[in-house]
Amino acid sequence: MIAAAAAANATIHVPAIRYLAIMPVIILLGGAVLLLAAQSLVRRPLRLRFATVSTVVISLGAFALAWWQWTDVMDHGPYTTIAHAVVSDGFSVLVTVLVTSAMVLFALVAEGYLAREGIEGSELHVLALVSASGAILMAQANDLVIVFLGLEILSIALYVLTAYNHKRSESGEAGLKYFVLGGFSSAVFVYGIALTYGATGTTNLTQIASFLSRNVLVHDGVLLAGMSLLLVGFAFKVAAVPFHMWTPDVYQGAPSPVTGFMAAVAKAGGFAAFLRVFVSSFGVLRADWRPIVYVLAIVTLLVGAGLAVVQRDIKRMLAYSSINHAGFVLLGLQAASAAGVSAALYYLFAYAFMVIGSFAVVAVIGRSGDMEHDIASYRGLARSQPLFAFAFALLLLAQAGIPFTTGFLTKFQVVVASVDGHSVPLAVVAMGSAALAAFFYLRVTVLMYGPERAAEEVPATATAGGALFAPASELRTRLNAALLLEDVPAAPRVAAAATGRVPVPPLAAVAVGICVLVTVVFGVFPAPLVDFAHKATLLFLP
Repeated sequence: MIAAAAAANATIHVPAIRYLAIMPVIILLGGAVLLLAAQSLVRRPLRLRFATVSTVVISLGAFALAWWQWTDVMDHGPYTTIAHAVVSDGFSVLVTVLVTSAMVLFALVAEGYLAREGIEGSELHVLALVSASGAILMAQANDLVIVFLGLEILSIALYVLTAYNHKRSESGEAGLKYFVLGGFSSAVFVYGIALTYGATGTTNLTQIASFLSRNVLVHDGVLLAGMSLLLVGFAFKVAAVPFHMWTPDVYQGAPSPVTGFMAAVAKAGGFAAFLRVFVSSFGVLRADWRPIVYVLAIVTLLVGAGLAVVQRDIKRMLAYSSINHAGFVLLGLQAASAAGVSAALYYLFAYAFMVIGSFAVVAVIGRSGDMEHDIASYRGLARSQPLFAFAFALLLLAQAGIPFTTGFLTKFQVVVASVDGHSVPLAVVAMGSAALAAFFYLRVTVLMYGPERAAEEVPATATAGGALFAPASELRTRLNAALLLEDVPAAPRVAAAATGRVPVPPLAAVAVGICVLVTVVFGVFPAPLVDFAHKATLLFLP
């Protein structure tokens, strides 16, 4: 009787929800469900144009709501909702704008790729929408459990996207590698959450910061271990050295539009949570984690730039390039200041457009089968397709950091933030790696604007096996060949350049044009984007 009465009087306490805060995520996930339902209710796969238009409309809807959120936050201030597990502030709004913009560009690039490869249906778009919602959720998370939820939503969809092209064995292999290593890193991350909870008694980021500011732990080993495991999980997701091993193989094997999406959205979501957790919640312990991030940034900068120089596959080169860019964003994190977070946000936003535009070009030049990714394939591209080559050159040089592009300002801001944070040696290493990275960007640019060369015979004796006994002149020739200063003596027959004009899908051309426009306009007139990142930072820091 007593138990029955207690059960009758029991009430379920539902937390208050401000739906505006989570509406972009609802739109992306709801749109994905509707697309999937439409696909399941028709006998034939949905037309690519319908899937593309639907995805663009859904993403633009989430984009518009993000600006509504920005107006609300600027007028009424940031707030938390759903039992303080989700936060709506300028930081989350900026990442939402970034992710939804990347989603629109991805849909434009993917249509031409899917049509060329003969892949029908809307599954790619559904998975991308789900993955994008996970990245946004990571930026909005005010609880480590929500961070993990967003991380898994982002990652699981990316595993499938990586292996999406069933016609290429490399795609399935890349998806399997990403899945195995990603699952391991997720386990490490969950263990870090458990240890952090054991040390502080909560997983809420605000409460963790409050606990650490009011208490001094005599025995802080459990907390430091939990913080270290969280750092490992984040470092894997943003491809920081030495947790970068998956990146070159996955970038190379994944469909080219997916690679650009991954480089932009996965990095944005990973760094968003990384910045929020460590700068905001673990800010009191910055003396413990800043030296680790310092070393992490140095090795990431040097390994990314150093190994990119020796790559012949353009996708692997851009993979190591993305590792180098992750090192620059780590400069902003290591500064652990408002200026550092602002510079990191600005870097992520600008890099998203540069990398998506670059991989859009790579997807087109890859031709049918998505296999033509040797750097020699770009030789003489400016002669056959001058506008396309100019756009690619501009995006590559922007990543190198030339003036009057967003690439220059992003590098300048994170270096300044690092110097202001008294990490001058780290800033010097960053500038040195930028100079080294300029080489491989310029190499591709020189190839595109150099003369075209037809396929030609090379001696079969120029093999790797006889390298130790070759004369110095031949070794010098091979070194130049490896750097593409001369033709490559790696096989009996090598085509030094792609012949013929490559057809450019109209929507892919639009996407590349948008990326170039954003890179140049905000490089010449940086104030709106810089102010956007600055205001987002002021609302984010406690």
